[in-house]
Amino acid sequence: MIDFSWITDRMAVGGGIWTAENMAEIARQGFTHIIDMQIEFDDTELAAAHGISVLWNPTDDDFQHKPAALFRRGVEFALGALNRPGSRLYIHCAAGVHRAPMMALAVLRATGWSLIEAADLLMERRPVVDLADIYVRSVEDFIRNYEQQPVN
Repeated sequence: MIDFSWITDRMAVGGGIWTAENMAEIARQGFTHIIDMQIEFDDTELAAAHGISVLWNPTDDDFQHKPAALFRRGVEFALGALNRPGSRLYIHCAAGVHRAPMMALAVLRATGWSLIEAADLLMERRPVVDLADIYVRSVEDFIRNYEQQPVN
């Protein structure tokens, strides 16, 4: 069973997929796109059998500042996915506590949510979320740059 939480009606955050059986469950849930934040495992091969598009965007959960390029890749992929009618996006890391929520925060911020509203939504919908201060600062640094050069 995959541990995930719906953040919006088309975007969910959760833990690792790891197996073909779990990927089949992801497909049954209607996910069409995955942002895989794990450095530990690339979902691309597992997803191919189900026609699910994957962005492997690996990052360490090391409580260090994250570069804007990490967020830009994720936001570009997410917006491309969410602009397709009927698509569903799964953002995950190993446990769905730090890295995946960090990327979901960036996606929400890039789509117009305020920091407070986006963080509150994530923590309300997925109570295990821990938005580390350094990760929030990393997202906000990205957003300042993103507002100058948004994804088209």
